[in-house]
Amino acid sequence: MIVSLGADHAGFPLKQHVREVIEGLGHEVIDCGTDSTAPVDFPDITAATCAPVQRGEADRAVLVCGTGQGAIMAANKLPGIRCGMAHEPYSAHQAVEHDDANAIAMGAWLVPHALIPDIVREYLEATFDDDEDTHRRVEKLNALDAR
Repeated sequence: MIVSLGADHAGFPLKQHVREVIEGLGHEVIDCGTDSTAPVDFPDITAATCAPVQRGEADRAVLVCGTGQGAIMAANKLPGIRCGMAHEPYSAHQAVEHDDANAIAMGAWLVPHALIPDIVREYLEATFDDDEDTHRRVEKLNALDAR
């Protein structure tokens, strides 16, 4: 799997650890920045990180900012992106299984760092349930993009 990874300045201190976990699971990483703790705007990093998913160049995206809130808000404004918040493993896989999430956001200031390997693994190993109910709901989510 190819995973697009991005972090703003608040998430930067955690980004390398997340990258190592992703690569340790055997996945390829597209690094979309940032490369320091110098201030950047999270909407810009989020758009850059989600763009490979939108173009079909990455399978999923992982966003890291201070709380995760800004990243998830920005990501869910992008057509074709369904981003869930993942501060623990259950939400990470549930977002994929029931909502067909192709991105997750984590808050570097909030997520328990010891859970990051489990969160990333659960997210990347999860598959969409692909039943009638979940399909209907995701179709409705996708229809919201057209509004």
